Amino acid sequence: MKAVNRILKSINTIPAFPATGNKVAQLLGKVDYSVSEVANVIKFDPSITANILKMANSAYFGSQHKISSINDAVIYLGQKNLLIAIQTAGISKYYKKGAAGYYDKATDLWEHSVAVALMSQILSRKITGNEDMTLYTAALLHDVGKIIMGEYIREEMKQIFDLVENKKMSFLEAEESVLGIDHADLGGRIAQHWNFPVEIRDAISYHHRPDLLEKEDKIMPWIVYMADEACLMMGIGSEVEGLAQRAVGELLKKFNLRMKDLETSMVMLSDDLNRARELFSII
Repeated sequence: MKAVNRILKSINTIPAFPATGNKVAQLLGKVDYSVSEVANVIKFDPSITANILKMANSAYFGSQHKISSINDAVIYLGQKNLLIAIQTAGISKYYKKGAAGYYDKATDLWEHSVAVALMSQILSRKITGNEDMTLYTAALLHDVGKIIMGEYIREEMKQIFDLVENKKMSFLEAEESVLGIDHADLGGRIAQHWNFPVEIRDAISYHHRPDLLEKEDKIMPWIVYMADEACLMMGIGSEVEGLAQRAVGELLKKFNLRMKDLETSMVMLSDDLNRARELFSII
């Protein structure tokens, strides 16, 4: 069986995405959402319940008092923080084994993914004036394809490196050439397998090539792309992908940003990520 066929078949082995996260996101999307209704959904998922309580009491969220019930956690965290906590807790389990072909440590892919998600919110505030929790989810999952691809890419890394270094291919092009599919395309297919909205699937599938969606005027893939590039520039990510940096300057022009804006965003991310590292141990 060709590598691409084995890779695609592996999608069916990925556990279903926690229904709790999607259900809570739907409830919190209502302006007049009910705290008790949200709490009742969360409490039937013991794993997420435990993580939410740990997060609510963590230094990251800065609680001054002990929070011992889901109802109190829902009230204390608020809409945005609760969504971040739910999505982060729900997604973390998929990253526990890491992506050996891309990273040396299992936690590296997870840290990069959280960093890109946090940066996506920083950039969204600068570009649109608002944060976007759908964008946060897409950014957190942008490299989910690496979870499967890592098992296959390790065997073919020498060939992929050769194409990047000697044929001047992008890492994505080299993946597709050697394996028949790249990690972004695979990630989009995983998101489809999980029945995520098309805007999240597109942001994942095109997070390296948002220009392919230019005619559809979608901003989310561009922000995930910029957040990913910024994190790679900061050294938060896979060294192999950092071999071919894109023209970040052109990205900044697209959104009327200056290099100083990006540098300021990087400082903000560094502070946010230092606080968020506590979440890695919690989940």
